[in-house]
Amino acid sequence: MNRSKLMNYPEGFGLAAALIVLTCALATQPALAQTAPTTTRQTSGDRVTGAKEAGAKANSPSPGASQTPSDDQMFKGIYNDFYDTYRLGPADEIAVRVAGQPDYTLEKVKISPTGAIYHPLLGDLEVAGMTVPQLIDRLTKDLSEYLVNPKVSVSLLEANSAKIGVLGDVVHPGILVMNRPMNVLEAITASGGFADTGDKSGVTVLRQSRDGRAQTFKVDVKRILDGKASAEENVALQAGDTVIVNGNMKKKVAYVMSLTGFGSFLTFISAGRGGGR
Repeated sequence: MNRSKLMNYPEGFGLAAALIVLTCALATQPALAQTAPTTTRQTSGDRVTGAKEAGAKANSPSPGASQTPSDDQMFKGIYNDFYDTYRLGPADEIAVRVAGQPDYTLEKVKISPTGAIYHPLLGDLEVAGMTVPQLIDRLTKDLSEYLVNPKVSVSLLEANSAKIGVLGDVVHPGILVMNRPMNVLEAITASGGFADTGDKSGVTVLRQSRDGRAQTFKVDVKRILDGKASAEENVALQAGDTVIVNGNMKKKVAYVMSLTGFGSFLTFISAGRGGGR
C-alpha cells in the first residue's frame, strides 16, 4: 500500500471521531436544558394547585449540602396538601382560566364578602366553602353548557384566612386554618399528634411580629398532658405562628429553620393574619 495513503488513515480517523463526539454533545443539550416538573396536576381540566402564584416559591428549594431530596420536597408536599383541602372564603383571590377562551378567563378576582365571584359567561357564582378541585369540577360542568370540552384551571393566588404552621415530628406537618381560637396542644392534635420520635417536652412556637422581629416560646406539652402545667403554659396561638416539634436530628428547630423554603413558608402563613374566618 502507498505510504502516503497509510499516513492519511489516522488523520481521517481523528476527524471522524471528532465529528462523532460533537454530534453526541449536540444531541444531549436538549436533555440537559429540560426543567424539573412543576406542581401542576390535571383533572377533567387542567388543575393548578396555586403554589406558583401564592408565593410558594419554596416548592422547589435548592438542596443544601446537608439536605436530602425528601427534605427538599417537604414544603412542596405541605403546599399541595393545603391547596387541595383549603376552602375558599371572602377576600381570597383566585384566577380562573379557560384554555383558548380569553374572554372567559379571569386572571385575578377577589371573592366578595358574600362569598361570590362574577364570571362574564356564568354570572354570579357562589364559591365560598369550596376547595379548588371542587370549583374546577363545577366550572367545567357549567361551562360545558356553552363551550365544547372546556379546559378549566383555577389558581389560589392569595389565601387570606388566618393560618398557622405545624412542622417537625408530628404525624401530618402542614398548614392549619384558624377557624376558632387554638392553643399549642390543639394544633398538634389537629396535625395528627406527635410522631413516635417527637419530643413532647421540646416544642417551640415561633411568632413573627409585624415589624419583622421574631419571638420564640418553649412549651412542655408533656407537663400539659400530665396535668401539671398552668393554663398559660399551653400557649394560645396567633395567626402566623409556627409550631415546631423537636424530634430526631432532621426535625430539630435549628434544622427546620435552616431549610431553603422556611422563610417563604413564614411569609405565606402570615398572609391574612389581620383576621380569621
